[in-house]
Amino acid sequence: MAPAKRRLALIAFGGNALLREDQRGLQEEQVRNAEKAAQLMVGVAAKGYELIIVHGNGPQVGNLLLQQEEAANKIPPYTLDLCDAMTEGSMGYMLERAIANELRRRSIDKDVTTIVSMVLVDRNDPAFEKPTKPVGPYYTKFRAQELARKKKWTVIEDAGRGWRKVVASPKPIDVVAKWVIKDLVEAGRIVIAAGGGGIPVILNNRGLYEGVEAVIDKDYASSLIAREVGVDLFIILTAIDRVCFNFGKPDQRELPEITVDEAERYLQEGQFPAGSMGPKIKAAVEYIRAGGKEVLITDANHLKAALLGRAGTRIIRSGS
Repeated sequence: MAPAKRRLALIAFGGNALLREDQRGLQEEQVRNAEKAAQLMVGVAAKGYELIIVHGNGPQVGNLLLQQEEAANKIPPYTLDLCDAMTEGSMGYMLERAIANELRRRSIDKDVTTIVSMVLVDRNDPAFEKPTKPVGPYYTKFRAQELARKKKWTVIEDAGRGWRKVVASPKPIDVVAKWVIKDLVEAGRIVIAAGGGGIPVILNNRGLYEGVEAVIDKDYASSLIAREVGVDLFIILTAIDRVCFNFGKPDQRELPEITVDEAERYLQEGQFPAGSMGPKIKAAVEYIRAGGKEVLITDANHLKAALLGRAGTRIIRSGS
């Protein structure tokens, strides 16, 4: 008899899971948060899933860019793709260590590893023509215009708080290490990959990979990995227990389960704004439309109950 096929799950969560808004950004804070996240991740593995983990890195990259600006007169700053790689490695290490320790505490014989992942984007993506994603510190108008001139940055005034660099947010089209990720997770390893959406690269005129200054949405990158690897369950952790219809309005209604057709219709009706739930729902739709089985959207506190069908929002195929 052939061995039972392993159930594969991908969990995506934001960088604020390791660095909350009410925290100072200390290393000790992030290590403690990683330990809490590890308990959650290993709990999912204990349910019988092989795991891929994708984390955000927005707060961490922002802090790194701020550090570099403060030291810019002494040490030349790195480009954004290298900052992505640095935070993907450091956050991966914190999570990897915390998960390895949690596995040891529970006497679970399992390995965990981090893959610092290049993610390919199209160099002709329209997003490069009009950068919109603010990154890094706030500058005075004079300093921002000086940097824009010297480094060919695009800068904008940000809500009266100062001037900031803006970069493109292109759609991911390939995860370079996808087969490595697939081989590892199918061999029973927990894999941390594409942190922060991955390191954005393009193929240049010689057909070689080249880093670019851009931000890849981690939910879109997660959806891409989920499709390419063929996971059975795509979990998106967010700030709310369930997705809601008419969120924040008097007639707000929770959505325990919706089909992919309903999700697309709600998107078209403007139910899920681009700055909040929109990318998560779009990522879910892309995964389901490509043959994915099920998406679960919930918050960390309700994940256990959501896996049992008692919380969260499930997005399923039409007619499932």
